[in-house]
Amino acid sequence: MAAESSVLVRLDPDLWFFAAPQRRVEQFELRYDGTATLGHLAESLGVPLPEVGPLLVDGTPATPAQQPRPGSTIEIGPVSRPQPGPPRFVLDVHLGKLARRLRLLGIDTAYRNDAADDELIAQAEREQRVLLTQDRGLLRRRALWAGAYVRGADPARQLADVIARFAPPLAPWTRCTSCNGPLDPVRKQDVLGEIESGTRRYYDEYARCRDCAQVYWRGAHARRINAIIRAARLAHPGISP
Repeated sequence: MAAESSVLVRLDPDLWFFAAPQRRVEQFELRYDGTATLGHLAESLGVPLPEVGPLLVDGTPATPAQQPRPGSTIEIGPVSRPQPGPPRFVLDVHLGKLARRLRLLGIDTAYRNDAADDELIAQAEREQRVLLTQDRGLLRRRALWAGAYVRGADPARQLADVIARFAPPLAPWTRCTSCNGPLDPVRKQDVLGEIESGTRRYYDEYARCRDCAQVYWRGAHARRINAIIRAARLAHPGISP
């Protein structure tokens, strides 16, 4: 039991990633004067509020706005997976390769490599998108409508994390990897003047971006892209289609 000037904290191991090394234990005491909310306590441990899931105070479910009594036992869990929410995302400037992979899978993904933090936060709210980032400070911004920390140092691991967390429906080959616009099928004869002779010789199926007019075909890189798609589906067979 915690002393009357502290609380006993049990932080789920899935959240240890965010905490200081001395907090990565089964439980620990934390000095507490009775004024901070559970949300503030979690953030003081390094856990951004969008990463906080179920909260318990002495075994009773609680909300981030609740102020526990000194001496309480607090349990902080991670968000559930898959997490409910719109399968629409906006990514910060450091996640360009992930943005491309999400678009390859047909996932609605807004991205600009020059977007400022305030712009990202405003866009997330305006377009009802989840902001994906590895910037913990950005996730702590009070104006943020919805956000999530992306785990993994390389695009493949990052993609797996996003799909595991949100289980978005997949629609490969339906979005422009450059601008996120939808792709519409076009006849080969309608794009002959925009493709090289070698491409015309070997490929017959084409699509055009509705927004930026870029022409697409399943060329030599299709094998690598199909491998990305297969990996996403095999790792999470419950997602559709």
